[in-house]
Amino acid sequence: MEIERLLNLTDLLTRKSFFLFGPRATGKSTLIKRQLSETATVIDLLDSRLYLRLLGFPHDLESIIYSGHKTGIVVIDEIQRIPELLNEVHRLIENKKITFLLTGSSARKLRKGKANLLAGRVWESRMFPLTWKEITDFNLDRFLLYGGLPAVYLSNYPDEELDAYVNTYLKEEIMAEGLIRKLPPFSRFLRSIALASGEMINFTKLANDCQVPPSTVTEYVGLLEDTLVGFLLPAWTESRKRKAISTAKFYFFDPGVTHMLAGTQALDRNSDLYGKSFEQFIGMEIRAYLSYGRKKRALAYWRSTHGYEVDFLIGTETAIEVKASQKVSGRDLRGLRVLKEENIFKNYILVSQDPINTRDDNFQAIYWEKFLDDLWADKFCC
Repeated sequence: MEIERLLNLTDLLTRKSFFLFGPRATGKSTLIKRQLSETATVIDLLDSRLYLRLLGFPHDLESIIYSGHKTGIVVIDEIQRIPELLNEVHRLIENKKITFLLTGSSARKLRKGKANLLAGRVWESRMFPLTWKEITDFNLDRFLLYGGLPAVYLSNYPDEELDAYVNTYLKEEIMAEGLIRKLPPFSRFLRSIALASGEMINFTKLANDCQVPPSTVTEYVGLLEDTLVGFLLPAWTESRKRKAISTAKFYFFDPGVTHMLAGTQALDRNSDLYGKSFEQFIGMEIRAYLSYGRKKRALAYWRSTHGYEVDFLIGTETAIEVKASQKVSGRDLRGLRVLKEENIFKNYILVSQDPINTRDDNFQAIYWEKFLDDLWADKFCC
């Protein structure tokens, strides 16, 4: 089953050279093969022969490019394996006007190795798991449990695929690269933070759960951000009428990965865990929409010291509360109503699984599929 991805690499590369970052197995290499294999020179650094040659002789990059008889666009897959190539990329952009697509699953090695990050010469794009917009015959319950990694969503054995992903990549490969010193505490950390995904991050509690110092937990969280398998959602603290909490929330990039790490076997429709997974799913769609659409809007959440909360804020345009309930009530709008007192946001949206859409002044209660349809149609973000 082929899935048409929303990210158009050809369109991006008509504007500028790009870094394309995304977690492993989100489909970067497949997308490159489908969209660029006929027109671009593709240099795959997972090819051991190319890797060893360029590792020893980075300046051979130019001759490899021109031996391919394709000019104009060059793809270097897994660029973080040889950060020194970026100096050659810099030279070829400046002197030969070559357009590059540089892909990777981690910016950590590039930054820690003080690599040439080509400031001003290369823009950045992100690759995400499959989205609702990309999947025909979307199955919400399957997605909430298993997530949207292509190999997982399309598999007849999604639990096996997820198990292999978590144990091969998140644990073994990260340790093999020397990014962590001991696997047992890191494994405990992954489980603990998966159980707390979508919540305000508590470094002290995580450190106690994992039996490591808080500084180690801070390092682990940074590692998950650098390898793009997790991210911190910042708190919006500009409210004036209600004092806001400034602690960020942590999310994994995919609900299936979250559940595999947490040991979730099934999702009960009426459980809090189901609600958290639904919230994560909506948040991931918003993230992908902002990135793929090149929308330069901050994504945050808001929580007052008195416990009023709104799940997602897009810039200063749209406030979004997410509920998995199949019948919404006025109580579900409390956080949005309190935030409305600030008179900042234009749209106040309650996303739920209630099929009846309602509007009350500035507040809209929208069925989740209609919300996503409107989101991708740019109705909530200019």
